Amino acid sequence: MNADTRRQIRENAQYLRSVRPLDPEEIHEYVEDRPHPAVVRQVLREEAFDLAIVEREDGTFVPAPEEPLSVPFHGVDSFPTPYARAVEDLLVEEFGPDWHRGDSGDRLREPIRDTKERYLQGASVEYDRLTALGYAIYHLPDYYATAQYLLADLARDGLLPSRLRMLDVGAGVGGPALGLLDLLPEDGLLDYHAVEPSAAADVLEHLLESAPPHVETTIHREQAEQFDPEGPFDLILFGNVLSELDDPEATVRRYLGVLEDDGTMLAIAPADRTTATDLRQTERAVADDGPATVYAPTVRLWPHQRPKGDCWSFDRKPDIDVPDLQRRLDDAGGGTGEFVNTDVQYAYSVLRTDGRTRIEMTPDRGVHAPMADAEEFVTDRVNLLAIKLSPDLSEGGNPLFLIGDGSEATDHFAVRTDASMLNADLVEADYGDLLSIQNGLVLWNDDEAAYNVVVDGETVVDRAR
Repeated sequence: MNADTRRQIRENAQYLRSVRPLDPEEIHEYVEDRPHPAVVRQVLREEAFDLAIVEREDGTFVPAPEEPLSVPFHGVDSFPTPYARAVEDLLVEEFGPDWHRGDSGDRLREPIRDTKERYLQGASVEYDRLTALGYAIYHLPDYYATAQYLLADLARDGLLPSRLRMLDVGAGVGGPALGLLDLLPEDGLLDYHAVEPSAAADVLEHLLESAPPHVETTIHREQAEQFDPEGPFDLILFGNVLSELDDPEATVRRYLGVLEDDGTMLAIAPADRTTATDLRQTERAVADDGPATVYAPTVRLWPHQRPKGDCWSFDRKPDIDVPDLQRRLDDAGGGTGEFVNTDVQYAYSVLRTDGRTRIEMTPDRGVHAPMADAEEFVTDRVNLLAIKLSPDLSEGGNPLFLIGDGSEATDHFAVRTDASMLNADLVEADYGDLLSIQNGLVLWNDDEAAYNVVVDGETVVDRAR
């Protein structure tokens, strides 16, 4: 098909889209060389994002919705079987049907061990094909679940347009990409761009072969630091990659420059202390003096204040079922559980450049005390506005939660010593919820070099949003 034929199909579609559903059988009549309707349909599919049209079951095309994506979501129980089979296809192609046994199983287990160790040490990881396949077995399921939880939250907040242009920086083997594909409704349009220079891109490319017609995918096999993105993008994602960059602050700042004015940047990190606190440091660096505002979860409630605590903040969701690929690799390696990864816990930061935040509230000093002044009211009872920034950290003792208000000079923890209906919201609130703590007792914890806000029988805790 020549360029002029494509141009005529586009021009007819642009004219007719606001008049009536686009029918390939009709449009082919208006094009000079009368291309077959199937050719017209293929062009419309390829141009759907630019034309803002979606295909219906009857084969016609209509304008895409203008409102944000509507995403029904009820959590993640397991990693979808079709994706697991696609990964196994690669394993069988590489090693044969007994990929999990013998020498090939040993070779796959070794890079998984090495990758975990390097993450704990904060060292970089080199992804050759063997490492990428091992990574897909071990990490793809939980990264898929993590992405679904976070993207569903953004959709609920109305931050994902129905015509979404996304840049996935350090896309790896595709956890976030697959998570988004499964959330995207049939009337949503996605122009997905991945930046991934390693052999993981080969796995990603294979998994994206099943993408539906209303999804366009492009893989840029370049390093994030060298890639020159052509924006603007509605969503830019850094998924578990910031810790591997030489200068994450500079890289994040550069990519913020290609974000739509009302776009969103989402950064995700593993929940371990090193990567989670590194994520928060990068977040603070780009938010202290602009150009970004922290949309969630560590919203700065007090104007002109900056947090300085370590803020080892992470969320935790229910475990997913053990993926069959992991079970087989683990069983063949002795059944110790070393190669089973079903935890869904993660640190994240949502940044925007339009000043919008998930919690739109300015505290009143006449009612609430800022955590920045905690030293002044040690042993006193005070009222606080606080964001819940962790799951229960107590390991069976009194429920303990990291909290913050964006002004804290050091970490604050709320500990419930006396349970009552009046303070139940401390435990029942979700990660990122805003809490009103009335009559909390502030103490200094010398062992942890942090402040404890004691929630006892005299304390009332309410969700404030």
